[in-house]
Amino acid sequence: MHQETFDVHNTSVQMLMVVHIQQLQRTSLSSLTYTDLEDYLNDFLWKRDCPHSLHEAADDVLHVTANDLVRFMSKQAVTQGASGNLADFADLIGGLK
Repeated sequence: MHQETFDVHNTSVQMLMVVHIQQLQRTSLSSLTYTDLEDYLNDFLWKRDCPHSLHEAADDVLHVTANDLVRFMSKQAVTQGASGNLADFADLIGGLK
């Protein structure tokens, strides 16, 4: 049975996510974005273990750290880079024009 992810479009969850990402930006890493948090929740945390209530979802959001987000984004970058074409990176590594 396929388990659904929690609805990040719930207004209460969105408000909590905004407040939490602002806190992480202020205290840890200013370049983190709301989308980074949303992707982490949808594509990693709640994909594995979907909360069954708003209380569980709120608890999950508040326990996300900047390190969690950076690790997730690093893993995403490696995965996307491995599946990409070398020509896609030519401008970064000075390839043939």
